[in-house]
Amino acid sequence: MLQIKTIEEYQQAYQKSVEDPEGFWAEQAATFQWKKPWDKVLEWDFKKPDVKWFLGGKLNITENCLDRHLESRGDQAAIIFEPNDPNEKETIYTYKQLHAAVCKTANALKNLGIKKGDRICFYMPMVPELAIGVLACARIGAVHSVVFAGFSAQALADRINDAEAKMVICSDYNNRGKKHIPVKKVVDEAIAMGCDSIETVLVHKNTGDDLNWNADLDKWWHDEVDSQSEHCEAEVMDSEDLLFILYTSGSTGKPKGVVHTCGGYMVYSTFSFLNVFQYQENDIYWCTADIGWITGHTYIVYGPLAAGATSIMFEGVPTYPHAGRFWEICDKYKVNQFYTAPTAIRALMALGDEHVEKYDLSSIKVLGTVGEPINEEAWNWYNEKVGKGNAPIVDTWWQTETGGIMITPIPNVTKLKPCFATNPLPGVQLCLVDPDGNEIEGNDVEGLLCIKFPWPAILRTTYGDHERCRTTYFSMFEDKYFTGDGARRDEDGMYRIIGRVDDVINVSGHRMGTAEVENAINEHPLVIESAVVGYPHEIKGQGIYAYVIISDSVTDNEAFQKEVANVVRTEIGPIAKPDVIQVVSGLPKTRSGKIMRRILRKVASKDISDLGDTSTLLNPEIVDEIISGAGLK
Repeated sequence: MLQIKTIEEYQQAYQKSVEDPEGFWAEQAATFQWKKPWDKVLEWDFKKPDVKWFLGGKLNITENCLDRHLESRGDQAAIIFEPNDPNEKETIYTYKQLHAAVCKTANALKNLGIKKGDRICFYMPMVPELAIGVLACARIGAVHSVVFAGFSAQALADRINDAEAKMVICSDYNNRGKKHIPVKKVVDEAIAMGCDSIETVLVHKNTGDDLNWNADLDKWWHDEVDSQSEHCEAEVMDSEDLLFILYTSGSTGKPKGVVHTCGGYMVYSTFSFLNVFQYQENDIYWCTADIGWITGHTYIVYGPLAAGATSIMFEGVPTYPHAGRFWEICDKYKVNQFYTAPTAIRALMALGDEHVEKYDLSSIKVLGTVGEPINEEAWNWYNEKVGKGNAPIVDTWWQTETGGIMITPIPNVTKLKPCFATNPLPGVQLCLVDPDGNEIEGNDVEGLLCIKFPWPAILRTTYGDHERCRTTYFSMFEDKYFTGDGARRDEDGMYRIIGRVDDVINVSGHRMGTAEVENAINEHPLVIESAVVGYPHEIKGQGIYAYVIISDSVTDNEAFQKEVANVVRTEIGPIAKPDVIQVVSGLPKTRSGKIMRRILRKVASKDISDLGDTSTLLNPEIVDEIISGAGLK
């Protein structure tokens, strides 16, 4: 597979990918094992939308992630598991051991009645069994849907029901920093809410603490898996068969089940991994993400394994048991590529340089950031204190829906510029458009970021609701995928992501729809209506600011704020808790009843110098009251 090494190679590859996209991607796909070659590289129509890559091709992604490496690197480490507690020993899975574990788990799933096309929901901490379980699903053609194990029971139940999952795989408890989290208890609560499709709950014994046990539903992982054969024939999958569903928040309340399929996702995840991180034989790569998010799917599980890489999987948090834990791990394993979120970088930066300076980080060749644009101060600190000026920073832009990294520097190839994602990878045809959909030509311009040609890992649909996929991503501008982001193209043609232009907030790299948070807040008995906006937060990137109208006055404001936060925690999870809750008597609305959120965003950001035209508001006087209530007058 092509691994770009010079700017000339990048320019040639990019040009070919635009002039002959089918030829370019056919060359990349030919480096994998296919049970049957494809009949046609691409068919697409963004109007429907309908995109198919490698039509008629047959494969199994796990044969490309595992089996094809057994002869050449069977004894090489595939996954190094670093536990939450540094006093516990790491666990290393070689490619042979990982293959055996995946086959045993796949056989256990079949034994429990799971067939090709069945959906399995995961709600697990960052333990190797999560990666093994995901691959076991892919081995037998089951569709995995991983739910981040910080979501609430309600959020989990919503996702189980939308996917009509037949099984939940979870752990008993999760050790995360100092916290001891009862994972299965949340699963029990979710199922009690009415998840009628669930036939089995498979429980991995992570800590061995006491559990409620339902003999009709619950089965222990070790009882089902340990006795199975280490051989499992891989299911023959069509290139366009479903691989996984991953739920992402949108601007309406209901999460969207983004669907990715087998062939194109495999090709793109591997191509992007090899190029963005410049992975070389015997390197040690570490992505700190959770597999509950797309970053973990693509750059912990599928991309690195398909490339034959050695990858670290970390159970814990960056500050436990001390603020140097990330750097201690980098030193311990001599990490070569390190990929984390700007939120983590800002939090560690705030704790002081001494936590970085005591460790040897000279092995690091590439530093990456993901989840949100990185600010210049954090970029400079990361470059100087962690990379020592020797490790290029790849500030990667992409989405759950894109399946893989889309805009990024390529280390030691692309010119770097703080806060800029820089250039598209080959195969990614970007454009900026104005609100009317007219393409904005030239450089030193701003606009709405769109993509005008499919790439292999583009989402295929939103599960069970294809019309929602069309209206969300393809209806805004004709024959274009609209990312929902605004962007700037500088005088050199480099891209900087400005941020969301829809009602989605990016908190610590986690996308949340404002409607989803508002729906949760409105569950509080005193709340009549709420409006949620994002505002700049020095650690999280964006914080959540909630304006609430209540039916009665509250005597204890602190207690009320805690109650609202707890409602949100219960409905969605702790990541969605508002940072600020302001009680208001009304919201600025147009005469058609639409909330004018730009005013609320200005107030939340403490920037009221130019509120624009408020004369169209039904209740312009409410603006002064909100400003005063926020302590800005």
